[in-house]
Amino acid sequence: MAITNRHVKLFICAAGIFVCYFYFGILQEKITRGQYGNGENFTYMFALVFVQCALNFVFAKISLMTVMKQGEDTTRTLYYFLAALTYFLAMVCSNMALQFVSYPTQVIGKAVKPIPVMILGVLLGKKSYPIKKYIFIFLIVIGVALFMYKDGKVSKNQVKSSLSVGEILLLLSLAMDGLTGAVQERMKAEHNSKSGHMMLNMNLWSAIFSGIVILVSGELVKFIHFLQKYPFAIWQITTFSIAGAIGQFFIFLTVAEFGTLPCSIITTTRKFFTILGSILIFGNNLCPRQWISTIIVFSGLFLDAIYGRTKIQQSRIQ
Repeated sequence: MAITNRHVKLFICAAGIFVCYFYFGILQEKITRGQYGNGENFTYMFALVFVQCALNFVFAKISLMTVMKQGEDTTRTLYYFLAALTYFLAMVCSNMALQFVSYPTQVIGKAVKPIPVMILGVLLGKKSYPIKKYIFIFLIVIGVALFMYKDGKVSKNQVKSSLSVGEILLLLSLAMDGLTGAVQERMKAEHNSKSGHMMLNMNLWSAIFSGIVILVSGELVKFIHFLQKYPFAIWQITTFSIAGAIGQFFIFLTVAEFGTLPCSIITTTRKFFTILGSILIFGNNLCPRQWISTIIVFSGLFLDAIYGRTKIQQSRIQ
């Protein structure tokens, strides 16, 4: 089969998603779980989200003016406000969870994201799903439950407490993801909202929310002092945010050019390799049970990507 320009474009999109989000994931773990100086930890999660959303907004604005021209946006501001609020809270909880759980645990835990999305999609978005989709999601749940199961060997109360805090934060993040998906589905159904406009407005409102929090709480001043103390962190945070923004662009481009199926397969595959990268780089070893559960989870994700997709999911931010 001859290689066409379309194949080359798909390869570029896939490579862009792989490279950007691999780098994004590694830096996310390095920033949130690493230690600076004499054992100091990075705790400025709202500031980190502010930088992310601000750069995402700028990148979305440039993209809409150049390669992602999507016409007039008629979506109600209230929808963007609500979607951005839940999107913002999901990011904060997800980043904070990494202070208590490893990156592989976070990725596996977030793999059950379709569950709250489906539940709230039915309740708020008036959606219906085929039986096979519920079967694939159940497979993912089984894998995640097996991965999260605590062996009897873990007996230190402090460890158990830390893990429970991380898991609660992941649950909160998943709940916010579900609300975000439900609002996005309503936006898509009522206004046919485009991905570029969603990226622009949701990141604008999220930057406003996080900006207010860091100003009122005083986190901005502490964050600036942290950067003055460890200037190399500026490069880490900036490139982390840029990688996320470019990765989002490649996801939207893949969906627009090739549909949700290739995009889902690419994003699912990259998550698996990001876990492997985290294991190799940070030494986050998995026991045999966790390897088996990881395979079960990604098998469910692949089956859902291939056989369980619905058209409404084209609008969803990955």
